[in-house]
Amino acid sequence: MLCLDSVTKAIEHLDAEIIVVDNKSEDESCGLVKTFFSDVILISNTENLGFSKGNNIGVKQAKGEYLCILNPDTVLPEDCFTELLVFHKELQNPGAIGIQLIDGSGEFLKESKRNVPTPKVALMKLLGNCTQYYNLELNQNEKGKTDILVGAFMFMKTSLYRQVNGFDEDYFMYGEDIDLSYRILKAGFQNYYFGEIQAVHFKGESTTKDQVYLNRFFNAMYIFYKKHFKNYKTSFKLVKQILKLTKTIEEIRLKSLKAIDTSKRNTLIITEDSCFTRQIKSKRAYEVNCANKIPKEFTDTFIVFDAEFISYKDSIETLINNKLKNNIFRYRPSKQNFIIGSESKHFKGEILKLNE
Repeated sequence: MLCLDSVTKAIEHLDAEIIVVDNKSEDESCGLVKTFFSDVILISNTENLGFSKGNNIGVKQAKGEYLCILNPDTVLPEDCFTELLVFHKELQNPGAIGIQLIDGSGEFLKESKRNVPTPKVALMKLLGNCTQYYNLELNQNEKGKTDILVGAFMFMKTSLYRQVNGFDEDYFMYGEDIDLSYRILKAGFQNYYFGEIQAVHFKGESTTKDQVYLNRFFNAMYIFYKKHFKNYKTSFKLVKQILKLTKTIEEIRLKSLKAIDTSKRNTLIITEDSCFTRQIKSKRAYEVNCANKIPKEFTDTFIVFDAEFISYKDSIETLINNKLKNNIFRYRPSKQNFIIGSESKHFKGEILKLNE
């Protein structure tokens, strides 16, 4: 709902369509889409077909000249697509374009711009050296060439997606973005990163970081190396062994993570709706009129953005300005009676229903 609300506002002045592919959600997602976003083209699969196949099904129905692959756990600024269309037309031989993604705490997600993960680069990353894995030559706020983008946001010509046959359906979830980015490069196009646009990618929303997640993630790496680097047999064997070790370490690390207790924090609500403020379950809740005063310096605060009144672009800027201050952020989508968000990329997001 939050993602759709932000996308709807981002295409308000464009001739565009929104296609939602649901992989057999077990919640009320489809019903809510039909109720609040009746113009959306909803494809409801009868089983979970995975990220790659789900997107390919959606793209088959796409009628637009341009295409954006987008995760449902994202929040976009209102000027996202208008800026991208201008940028795309300035480029020579453009492939896919990615933007600057941040997590729910305002931290930059380095996977927004990466280099090709050859076996050597992958080995270095698995051993703790990420200098060649991420594209560190390009500043996070700049724009320029990059090899690999993240599947949470990939913007390109629809014809290009179809030319390279879209996502490889051998990948159920994870790794398909690396594979598609790499095949676009091999087809003779150049991928780009546009760091002047910032968007939120909560992560942990599309999947829970459990045993199933770990198996899918590391199996995707196996598929990628077997497909594109099968001549590097010695390197691949070493990568495979280190992947197994890394998987074990990651399992232990994820089990040790604990969610943050928000009950003792002051709550700041950025809204112009006093009724909304009273619905928040907090004795220390107070509101700021977003039209006049957007906070820049807060610590240890539970901050709620009311998307009915504050723009997504302003909320993202506020989130970034207040990162590393132990704040927690949540969104109330327009015309909804719940707030949603997550502390960081390590936690599955939560939905809190408001008092009636």
